[in-house]
Amino acid sequence: MLRVAVVGSGPSGVYTAQSLVQLDPEVRVDVLDRLPCPYGLVRYGVAPDHEKIKSLQNTLRTVLEHDRVRFLGGVEIGARGVPVRRLRELYDAVVYCVGAATDRRLGVPGEDLPGSWSATRFVSWYSAHPDAVDDGFVREARSAVVIGVGNVAVDVTRILARGAAELAPTDMPQAALSALAGSGVADIHMVGRRGPAQARFTTKELRELGVLPDTEVLVDAEELGLDPLYDDPSGAPAAVRRNIEALRAWADRGDRTDRSDRPDPGRNPGRDAGRRIHLRFFLRPVEVVADGSGTRVAGVRFERTLPDGKDGVVGTGRHETIAAQLVLRSVGYRGVPLEGLPFDEDSGTVPHAAGRVLREGAVAPGEYVAGWIKRGPTGVIGTNRACAKETVTSLLADAARSARSARISPHGDPLTALRAEGVRPVAWAGWQSIERAEAELGASLGRGVVKLPDWPSLMRAAGGDAR
Repeated sequence: MLRVAVVGSGPSGVYTAQSLVQLDPEVRVDVLDRLPCPYGLVRYGVAPDHEKIKSLQNTLRTVLEHDRVRFLGGVEIGARGVPVRRLRELYDAVVYCVGAATDRRLGVPGEDLPGSWSATRFVSWYSAHPDAVDDGFVREARSAVVIGVGNVAVDVTRILARGAAELAPTDMPQAALSALAGSGVADIHMVGRRGPAQARFTTKELRELGVLPDTEVLVDAEELGLDPLYDDPSGAPAAVRRNIEALRAWADRGDRTDRSDRPDPGRNPGRDAGRRIHLRFFLRPVEVVADGSGTRVAGVRFERTLPDGKDGVVGTGRHETIAAQLVLRSVGYRGVPLEGLPFDEDSGTVPHAAGRVLREGAVAPGEYVAGWIKRGPTGVIGTNRACAKETVTSLLADAARSARSARISPHGDPLTALRAEGVRPVAWAGWQSIERAEAELGASLGRGVVKLPDWPSLMRAAGGDAR
């Protein structure tokens, strides 16, 4: 019997567990997670109004309910929990699927001013991540700047533009729903430093902005025209062509509209009045600008860029400031080191060979990685399947060559040892109790399922101790 620990219960971790039980009829898998809830970014990263994507939880659930898979939530690995070395002693192999837990930075002055946040922090708040805090994101904001043109940037732009009636049926926590429902944000500027041909959003996500009730999408045709592919995208990949077609339709519609009749973007119309989404390109952030007191965001200063002919841009020396009381930075994720594992600071990943962890260039027996911590924050959710399978193939090949694969781990059931050392995991039954509590909370509010937003409420529901 082979006992394997998978650290992380997001898609990469669950797909790793799935590959293990499919490819080895005797393997036993413990899926450990720091949080008491499974599913990783499917629960805490997918926008609450994207119910079809969130339904992937049903597929992941099937794996976690497999009779040779065990979910152990609330178990921290590393400096503040079970050491990496100890985990390796308890299991025949360990696969780390810990994702990319932080954001890349802009590296510009004013980035850390109050009112300037990473998009991940904003997403965690409206997704009820138990580590999130209410930073008053939308309080007193009339205009927002979202820096980035990927799907996360589109998500936060859409959530800022949605009304209470559209968000109430989701599982968004009540406090976030109330704050967004009362928001005065009327103008949302989503800004990219390159052109539409280099944007990372998908066409489906992009087009969703155009069907939001009481919301106008504004695109400047002259700005789009700076992209060499804009006038003739026929030679571009299909996804790029579709994006350009969607943007061109909005730009053409704008050209036919008398913009002088549009509302003043500086006023605060309240949540029930019209909202405007401004899609901007070829603007590079150079400074997050403070207000007169120097204590809060007042806008973002951008430099106009132009294509350099090499899929990049060059600055022009011309600048523009967009006023905003809320800035959300969405320029990519980055992995963080886990104490006890090697880490490549340049790539933000764990060094590996086909999923095998490398320590000082040599394969570390029994240690593996999958997902974003292995390959970087690239691909879609489905990309994790092939990534996980590659790692599992390496793991099982190594196990077949090792005498350890023929016997049970030296300490028997690792859960017995963990409990003896003071670890109190949230088992699958505890997670099911959380699900019931969230359904009950939603019913009491006249809504569907509503997420519990903090550690104490989650742990009470699970029957454990709050952190």
